[in-house]
Amino acid sequence: MSTFSPEQIIDSFWRHRQEGVHFPPEWYDALTLDQAYLVQLGVLDRLLAEGAQQAGWKVGLTSQAIRGQFRVQEPVFGYVLGSVVHADGVTLAFDQLTRPAFENEICMTLASGLTGPGVDEAQALAAVASLHPALEIVEHRGPFTEQLAVALADNVQQKGVVLGPETRPVPPALDLTTIGVEVSINGVRAAEGVSAAVMGSPICSLVWLADKLAQYGRRLEPGQLIMTGSLTQQFPVSQGDVVSASFTVLGGVTASFL
Repeated sequence: MSTFSPEQIIDSFWRHRQEGVHFPPEWYDALTLDQAYLVQLGVLDRLLAEGAQQAGWKVGLTSQAIRGQFRVQEPVFGYVLGSVVHADGVTLAFDQLTRPAFENEICMTLASGLTGPGVDEAQALAAVASLHPALEIVEHRGPFTEQLAVALADNVQQKGVVLGPETRPVPPALDLTTIGVEVSINGVRAAEGVSAAVMGSPICSLVWLADKLAQYGRRLEPGQLIMTGSLTQQFPVSQGDVVSASFTVLGGVTASFL
């Protein structure tokens, strides 16, 4: 465990970030997960102070498929900036990405805030204004599994979000545990999944996030986007790829990497 103060560690990660170093080796095997979250949130605060806008939050490693892929046993969270939220059909410059990959997710927009601890599923569901089919674009900027704390400090691989059509309001009869997805890469089916894979329901992901953020004095705010986690494993992308996820009820979302 590092003996440095949280502010000293934040300073170090901030300096490295300005130099394009996202996984500073000096912090390998040196941070607790709690320290890592403090660093992540401290960097977020500095970005906001410089004029960045926060669009919302992401929850990662919510399905057994993706936890098994990365050999991690619990969900994680990160932030989403407004500058990285893209509309359906976006074309991204592959050569500006670092070992990119993508995940298929259900994104929620909040109508009202949520403050943990003790948020229950009914409260969380009542706070949801709308749903989007979504892709999360991630980067492999360092050894994620081997240096999970550094990855958390570096915002859990987050690079971008692609949003499909909005479903507003959420149909009262919609069963959020049974939404299916088909993932395709260049028109070839790569995987299928169902929303129950996300902690039993994407609403459980939202509950987890509200309660986890409370440990760090944070809350979910009205209007924020919440990426609830991938229904399947994560997939790498190559230059020229066109990737898509088609969800039952919600529709589809596509991104290209050129």
